[in-house]
Amino acid sequence: MMRISPEATRVGWIGTGVMGLSMCGHLLARGYVAAVYSRTREKARLLLEKGASWADSPRAVAERSDVVFTMVGFPADVREVYFGPDGVLSGARPGSILADMTTTEPSLAKEIYEAAKGRGVHAVDAPVSGGDIGAREARLSIMTGGDPEAVSALAPLFGAMGKAIVRQGGPGAGQHAKMCNQIVIAGTMIGVCESLIYGHKAGLDLETMLSSISGGAAGCWALSNLAPRVLKRDFDPGFFVEHFVKDMGIALDEARRMDLALPGLALVHQMYVALKANGFGSRGTQALILVLERMSDAKIGGERAGL
Repeated sequence: MMRISPEATRVGWIGTGVMGLSMCGHLLARGYVAAVYSRTREKARLLLEKGASWADSPRAVAERSDVVFTMVGFPADVREVYFGPDGVLSGARPGSILADMTTTEPSLAKEIYEAAKGRGVHAVDAPVSGGDIGAREARLSIMTGGDPEAVSALAPLFGAMGKAIVRQGGPGAGQHAKMCNQIVIAGTMIGVCESLIYGHKAGLDLETMLSSISGGAAGCWALSNLAPRVLKRDFDPGFFVEHFVKDMGIALDEARRMDLALPGLALVHQMYVALKANGFGSRGTQALILVLERMSDAKIGGERAGL
């Protein structure tokens, strides 16, 4: 297995959205040479200005890289990036490592692993949690699945992007762990938003209320980072509603396959589907408050943005 270092390792990065832009930027800051590709070249502009080189396709990225990271949107995007005619697998060299950091289907992670193995290539699934803030501050939680040697080899690169890096098991295990993460977030988000609606109706000063409960048993990442955004009517995405709908759908599909009933997840999923249907798919997950405001005829903070 290769030894990874800025001097010896060429990195490829595919997908330069809200998360990928910061994550790849941390690798450049550590001195790694990177080839990047995104469907929209303008989204990679900041990385190109920092010294990354442009590649015209996922295949071209793989041909120029020892390690390829992918951070795209949906399972269909992952499939196209890996299995398309100009996909990563068509250009990956034997001995290279592929790491998909997109949240996607565990079955697709296994499919990529098997296809890569047949070409003498290592594949790891490594979805992340921590949102745009965690990506910017290199404090992501990275959940990995795959062969232990490949996961271990990637430690210097993962360490540039995150703080909690844990191998969950074989191929697909990282994606299953991310589903557990998203199930918790779904329940947490509705709890945070309902607490704000309740506090508002009760006549509390919401900032004062948050200063108390954030330091107690209710304290959590969403309460500390997203509740203040709600009060400011800031619905810019740290994580897109449409991507969260996708993730919850994957978790529900996996639950059905395992004969599991997850009624809380199903309820929150439907509320986010309603949010997306009303044109808020590109807003952040904290926009769930808009659905609850409509249901309770309440408005928190400034002018109501839409619903």
